[in-house]
Amino acid sequence: MSEAQSPSVHQHDTPARSESRQHEHDHQHAAHPHPHSGHHHGHHHHAPKSFGRAFSIGIFLNVVFVLAEAVFGVLGHSLALLADAGHNLSDVLGLVMAWGASALALRPPSQRYTYGLRSSSILAALSNSLFLLVVTGGIAWEAIERLLHPSPVDSRVVIAVAALGVLINTGTALLFMSGRKGDLNIKAAFLHMAGDAFISLGVVVAGIVMLFMHWYWLDSTVSLIISALIILATWSLLKEAARLVLHGVPDNIDTDAVRRYLRSLPDVAAVHDLHIWAMSTTETALTAHLVMPQGFPGDGFLSDIATTLREQYAIVHPTLQVETGDTDHPCALGPEQQV
Repeated sequence: MSEAQSPSVHQHDTPARSESRQHEHDHQHAAHPHPHSGHHHGHHHHAPKSFGRAFSIGIFLNVVFVLAEAVFGVLGHSLALLADAGHNLSDVLGLVMAWGASALALRPPSQRYTYGLRSSSILAALSNSLFLLVVTGGIAWEAIERLLHPSPVDSRVVIAVAALGVLINTGTALLFMSGRKGDLNIKAAFLHMAGDAFISLGVVVAGIVMLFMHWYWLDSTVSLIISALIILATWSLLKEAARLVLHGVPDNIDTDAVRRYLRSLPDVAAVHDLHIWAMSTTETALTAHLVMPQGFPGDGFLSDIATTLREQYAIVHPTLQVETGDTDHPCALGPEQQV
């Protein structure tokens, strides 16, 4: 039975039961092709494919723009343009990593990697945020140096190139807008591109002020403001990615609510050894032990649980172990703090 439709359960399956379970899966898949609920849960398995075009277009446009910013930043003696070029270069590398991780997430499970390579998307999100912080730190340091020793800047070049950046980054951000709530990688891409559009707009304003007021120190000041905004936006992404790497519960899932739901099920006397973690930036897994003194409730009961977990809590890979609560053979994982 598909893990997205029904949880697995620790029991001995017979061939007839396996065949029945597969038939039940096919019926349910037809009945619940695309569930919708108050909790966001996109078409996770297809998201990497649907955003392949967005990644390719975004990478191409930003590579061209990075080259333009670097060349005209040197010619125009603008640290703001060079700072934005460095930031956009990190975004290009981030898009490449995110695209690669999305492709790896489609790889089927193997004997060595029984979950496939889904977690590569989490590593990509973490690596992108760390890399962005390092690049931003270098830009900020150079901005401080230039602020102490300001030099003339070709304001017209700054305005023209930054205005082009507003258009390119806004267009690229729109490509990822629809998927920003369902995938941490897509969210990172959207935030980076939207942030770049805002930053480029700030550079345009600074260029206009320098053109008329000749406040060349403003170029370095804008670079520092850019760096601060990037760090603020990236910090939350870094914390979220780090939590997923450590198998933390994703933000959109309330563990207590899931526990209450499982405990409220008919004939369930207790729930223990409950774990919820991210398999990837789009898929969440759950394991739990259900104490049911009356014994195994049947595949239909488990299938209903899986449907509710998927629709109400965005958990697509549940695994449930049914126990009778035999005091002669207590579960070693029963204590709340036991892992």
